Amino acid sequence: MVLMVSGRTDIVAFYTEWFMNRYKEGFVDVRNPFYKKMVSRIYFKDVDLIMFCTKNPIPLLPYLKSIKHKILFHITLTPYHKDIEPNLPPKGKIIEAIKEVSKIVGKENVYVRYDPIFISGKYSVAYHVKSFDNMCNMLSDYVKHIIVSFIDEYKNTVKNKSVLKYRQMSDKDYEIIGKSFSESASKNDMTIQTCFEKNTLTEYGFIERQCLSKELAYQLTGKKYKLWQARKCGCVEMADIGAYNSCKHLCKYCYANFDEDKIIENCKNHNPNSSLLIGHLNKDDEIKIRKD
Repeated sequence: MVLMVSGRTDIVAFYTEWFMNRYKEGFVDVRNPFYKKMVSRIYFKDVDLIMFCTKNPIPLLPYLKSIKHKILFHITLTPYHKDIEPNLPPKGKIIEAIKEVSKIVGKENVYVRYDPIFISGKYSVAYHVKSFDNMCNMLSDYVKHIIVSFIDEYKNTVKNKSVLKYRQMSDKDYEIIGKSFSESASKNDMTIQTCFEKNTLTEYGFIERQCLSKELAYQLTGKKYKLWQARKCGCVEMADIGAYNSCKHLCKYCYANFDEDKIIENCKNHNPNSSLLIGHLNKDDEIKIRKD
């Protein structure tokens, strides 16, 4: 099993204490976001790989060496300011944290996500070209893989359109980004790819690969499973232990946050000693052990 920590919220940034409590306890409970009475119980002994997805790895750094599972990191690093990402630490601190993560888990196991790209008057194509090149130069000795994606019109994105002020990207925009990003990655000995994008940019030197392919999962774990079938995006199936509307970054383009009142409520209902990320188990919950 691949454990995703997490695509629904930033557990590393805000709930590391809870995660480490669950890791020491040996299991974690996950409430189904669509069927609230259904709870999956996952034992860490059944986990082959932990994939940490975060914008701020700093809180997890003191604990990384104590995690005995295979680890893969996806760390999102974008050039936006507080108008777009109001609650992120300074990007310089995140870059230093990425370097520390790389030293511990190895640079082959660290993917940086430049994600999502949107174009506006403030965040122009030229701005992204310069920012991406600077990022690659700073991380050249610590990161081997870069994943790029473009903004999608999720519910939260549309709600914040007056803040984001993004415009439709033209073919020329894609061409400039494709060529310049590919050049920046190449000179720093990095691979660069998109994942589940209509514009793959392979014509400009991007490679065609999933964020977590079956091949990479096998390479990291040495195991193959019948139920490791590719999802719609082509990535292998993962068990996400997060909860929607619980991330305090409050990024204006986020797909997992769409109700700020619910975020406040969920954060109040978080207990680092609970088996669930948000709230507690109820007597009428149906708990099923998940192994696949």
